[in-house]
Amino acid sequence: MRGPRGRWIIEAMAEGDLRPVDVEVYRALLDQSGTTTELGARLGMDVGRLGSVLRGLVAKELVSRSSGRPARFTAVAPEVGLGGLVLRRERELERVRALQAELREWQRRKVRDVDPAELLEVVRGGEEISKRAAQLMRSAVDEVRFVDKPPYAQPPSVLHPVERELLGRGVRFRGVYDRSAVELHHLEADLEAGVALGEQARVVADAPLKMILVDGVRCILPLDSTAPDLGTALVVRPCTLLDALGELFESLWKHAMPFAVHTTPELSVVDSRMLTLLTAGLPDRSIAKQLGLSYRTFQRRLRDLMDALGAQTRFQAGLRAAEQGWVPVDLPPAR
Repeated sequence: MRGPRGRWIIEAMAEGDLRPVDVEVYRALLDQSGTTTELGARLGMDVGRLGSVLRGLVAKELVSRSSGRPARFTAVAPEVGLGGLVLRRERELERVRALQAELREWQRRKVRDVDPAELLEVVRGGEEISKRAAQLMRSAVDEVRFVDKPPYAQPPSVLHPVERELLGRGVRFRGVYDRSAVELHHLEADLEAGVALGEQARVVADAPLKMILVDGVRCILPLDSTAPDLGTALVVRPCTLLDALGELFESLWKHAMPFAVHTTPELSVVDSRMLTLLTAGLPDRSIAKQLGLSYRTFQRRLRDLMDALGAQTRFQAGLRAAEQGWVPVDLPPAR
C-alpha cells in the first residue's frame, strides 16, 4: 500500500517543481514571445537545452506553442498558468496529507499487535544520539516540538542545520527552552537566527526533561535528563507514553514565557536583547555574558533603560516595556 502510492505522490510533486532555468525562460517569454532561436539568442542559452526547458513549460501549461514553423512560444498569463500550477500542487499536498493520516492510523492499529519492547529504541553514545535526532527531524512533515535543556550531545553554538533546512521547507518549529539552555546557546547565531526564520520560542524556569517530538509520531529523549552527559537516549514510537509526552509539551508551552527580540526605533539592538533576556528571567551576569558586556556596563545600561521607561523597579520596567510594545504581552496564565 505504502510503496507504489507514496512513490506516485513524490513523482507528481517533483514534476510540479519549477527550476531556476524554468523561471528564467518563463520571465523572458513574459517580456516577449519568440522562437527557440530568438529566445536562445536573447538568453545566451544553448538551443538544445532551451528546447528541453520549453517542452517542460508547455507540459506544465505555463507556455503555449504555435502550430506554425518555426514554432513561436508565448507565456501564459501568470494568474492563469501559475494559478493552475498552485491548484495542482495543493491537490497533491491534499493527497500527501490523506496518505499521512491513513498511514498514521494504520500504524496506530499495528501498535496493538506489537511487542511492547519494539515501541522503545535505545540509542547509546553522543555521536549516535546526534545522528538519530537529526534523522528523526528530517522525517518531519508538519511540526517539530522540542524542550531544550542540558545535557547536550554536541555543544550548541549556531542554529542546527537541520532546523534551518526544515524551516525553509515550511515545517513548523515550537521550542520550550529551559532557562539554563538560554544561557548556553549563542543569542544571535542560534536563538535569534531560529526565531527570524519562523521558530516559535518560549522559556521556562525549570523544564523537567529534554525531548524532540516529530509530527507526534516519534520522540527522542535522554534516558536520564539529570545526568551531566548525554550518553543514552530513548526513541519512543506511537503509544500511550508518546501521547503523554505530547501533552507534557503542550502544558509547558502554555505556561512558558514568549522569547523574541522586538526591535524598535526607540531601542538599540543591545537594549532590545537585554529586555528579552530579562523577561526570560536570566541572572544579570548571564545576561551580561550573552551581550558581551562587562557586569558594570550591563548595570549602567540597565539603569539607563529603567530611567528611559520612568521605572523605579524591574517590575515597573517590565510593565512599562509591555505598554510600549517592547516585549511580548501574550503572557502565560497564572499557575
